[in-house]
Parts: sequence; C-alpha cells; structure tokens
Amino acid sequence: MLNCLKVATMDIAPIKNQCDYRRALKEIEGLMKAKRNTPQGDRLDVLVTLVEAWERRRYRLDLPDPVEAIKYHMDQGGLAPRDLVPYIGSRNRVHEVLNRKRPLTLKMIWRLHHGLGIPAESLISAGRTKAA
Repeated sequence: MLNCLKVATMDIAPIKNQCDYRRALKEIEGLMKAKRNTPQGDRLDVLVTLVEAWERRRYRLDLPDPVEAIKYHMDQGGLAPRDLVPYIGSRNRVHEVLNRKRPLTLKMIWRLHHGLGIPAESLISAGRTKAA
C-alpha cells in the first residue's frame, strides 16, 4: 500500500495580518539551517510559501512605465537618444516618445525588445504611454 495517505500534521495557520507575517518571518529565520525532507525543512517550505503569498498580495511590484524602462536601459548602457533611432525612428520621433508625446507602436516595441533586450513586459502596458 502506498504511503500517500499518511498525513503529517503541522500547526501552521494562514497569515492574516502584519503580526502573523512578522511571526512567520521570525520562525523562518530560525529554520534557515533546516535540512530538506525533515520535519523542520518541511515546515520551512510551508512557511516560505505562505510568506511569499502574503507578500505578493500586499506588496505588488508594478512594471515600470515603458518610457522609464527605455530611459533606464539608456542610462545603464550609456546610450543617447540618437542611439534609439534604429529602433524608434527619426530623432524627432525618439524625442516625442521620450517626452511622452507619442506612444510606442508595436513595431517600436518589437525592435526595442529584440535590438536592445528591453523586456517586452516593460514596454507593453495599455494606457501608460498616452500621447499628450
């Protein structure tokens, strides 16, 4: 007979408030050296899963604005607006996009993603880059 029906019990409750969250973090800290596939390791896995779910609901990280993503990439790569011409179009069009006077088109998004490696998720966001 399979041991799949054997159920281990843990006295773990959902995280409902900030106090529960802090308590779970403190317990995780104490279990960090627990070995896998031990009762303490299993408890650590469950607590980490609960904390991650709590943090995802409470502390959502929004993707950056597409123009901010482009500017960040320019800053990190030492790029000037003229370096974006092959991906966006004329210098005038580049400045319009960077000043939020012109929205990105799908073609621009595709070129920026494939040519410069800017994550497409950061470039695609409905309603964020509105023409002024």
